[in-house]
Amino acid sequence: MLGPWLRGRPPVRIDSETRISHPPRVVFEVYRDRLPEVVPYLDDIREIRVEERDEDDGVVRLHNVWSSDRDIPRFARAVVRPDQLKWDDRAAWHEEGLYSDWVIATRVFTDAVRCEGRTEILEDGSGGTKVRLDGVFEVDLATVPGVPGFVGKRIAPQLEKFIVSLITPNLERTTLAIGRFLDEQG
Repeated sequence: MLGPWLRGRPPVRIDSETRISHPPRVVFEVYRDRLPEVVPYLDDIREIRVEERDEDDGVVRLHNVWSSDRDIPRFARAVVRPDQLKWDDRAAWHEEGLYSDWVIATRVFTDAVRCEGRTEILEDGSGGTKVRLDGVFEVDLATVPGVPGFVGKRIAPQLEKFIVSLITPNLERTTLAIGRFLDEQG
């Protein structure tokens, strides 16, 4: 469900569209089945580990754990440790329609963060693929023990923008990395 979660503040949108020159079904299958093999093509991702996989009637449900090597900005270092730059990506990949509904759970402030959306793998009109990402990201630091409400309200928008700045380019780079991976596969 996309929509407002926090009172008084709209969610930060994740909105992206990336094109690559490979057929949609092939791109879909790499996203769903071979993402850990794409890690060498992703600069700031150390690992993508498949924790769970369940297939049922054309839908594959995956739990992948992503680990990042990205630097933490100064304003967030007091509340985010480098070992927490991991996230749990739970996705339902739908064979019919070539799309995925996903929820990402951070390893820091898990109960205070909501990140969810949809990835659509579409024909781009020239035999290639357009990957469309649409989602939301919100953080409510006022619910984090030890973070005073006034601090949480001040830092939350900056933290949201920082995390979305990690998520959105990584999603776009993932699509481009899949394109490079497929180029090398021949």
